[in-house]
Amino acid sequence: MRPGIFTAAPERNRLPREEPPLCYTGRRLAVVFSDGSPSATLQFDSPAIPHMLPRIYEQTPADLISWCAAQQLPAYRAGQIQQQIYSTRTNSFAEMTNLPATLRELLAQHFSLLPSEIVAHQIAKDRTEKLLLQLHDGSLVECVLMRDDDRRTICISTQVGCGMGCVFCASGLLGLKRNLTTGEILEQVLRLDRLLPPGEKLTNVVVMGMGEPLANLKNLLPALDRLTAADGLALGARRITVSTVGLPDKIRELARTGQQFNLAVSLHAPEAELRTKLVPVNKNIGIEAVLEAADDYFQITGRRVSYEYVLLGSINDLPEHARQLGHLLKSRIAHVNLIPMNGVQELPFAEPSAPRTHEFVAILESFGVPVTVRKRKGADIDAACGQLRMKREQQNLVTL
Repeated sequence: MRPGIFTAAPERNRLPREEPPLCYTGRRLAVVFSDGSPSATLQFDSPAIPHMLPRIYEQTPADLISWCAAQQLPAYRAGQIQQQIYSTRTNSFAEMTNLPATLRELLAQHFSLLPSEIVAHQIAKDRTEKLLLQLHDGSLVECVLMRDDDRRTICISTQVGCGMGCVFCASGLLGLKRNLTTGEILEQVLRLDRLLPPGEKLTNVVVMGMGEPLANLKNLLPALDRLTAADGLALGARRITVSTVGLPDKIRELARTGQQFNLAVSLHAPEAELRTKLVPVNKNIGIEAVLEAADDYFQITGRRVSYEYVLLGSINDLPEHARQLGHLLKSRIAHVNLIPMNGVQELPFAEPSAPRTHEFVAILESFGVPVTVRKRKGADIDAACGQLRMKREQQNLVTL
């Protein structure tokens, strides 16, 4: 273990900042040197945040029917609108040609469809695609489409940045800026769905992008409801996986929804001291509390819990770590998803050697613990696990 490798920058571990103002015209930063003398004031010109109409899919089916009634339209128009959003994959209200022109104009006056801007669209050698979206307030968020045989899996984000401070993950390099709204979560899904050709459908959703999903459960759950609804994407709940660093109360809240979502707990270490170094929030939670909540999730839902474990070369990938993890999970209905570290330029970690990874797998299997090694997808475009971050914002940072 290299000295100082776990020294986290204050920016990554500080408490989340307050939500940004609804409107601003610019900001100034006055730099003061250590001797107290002021420097020049830097001017950052930021355009006012534009007014944005609500996204049409933020309306519940009942809300949309009520809106149609208020416009003196028959209720079946609401179903037609939903079909255009989720099945026909239209990109604008003007494209909804099965609707009367007057209704299309009304929709455009009251709602938005895909208001975020695609800043970058990258395609990896393995056909993984990543979108960098700019939201109405200038915030940036990433989401990914992965192809594997007949599976079409998307990875979506729930926050701008992340406040959990995991030392090996790029998503939290700039700290937490804010939660995404339900509409901003759903727009990622719709954007990625529209990358598929006719005849192909999304098969799986993993909520493993930027941010801690359970820290934004209030906005995530309504989005998942639309994905599983018959008049939404009609995905089975068992095709949706929610990842968490381990927030016990929120794990139990997710279990009580009655949905059969898959739960993936980001464990990354088999004992408290090492986990706290890798996942700083563990200091206030503890491994036992996380495991107890995961056990409750299994008891309530009947769904086997997956434990994600990023293998960091010479840090948490030793045989002794594998044996500790085996003892921890051997009596549980659990599955381990090993994730060899994906390179992040800004972070001082290395991926484990192939022999070390194979040995780790063998030791876990000797304890009767099911284990798989996650396939690397989109690493050449920084779309693999742990690589998502607001790279454009990082490139714009000025070091004084």
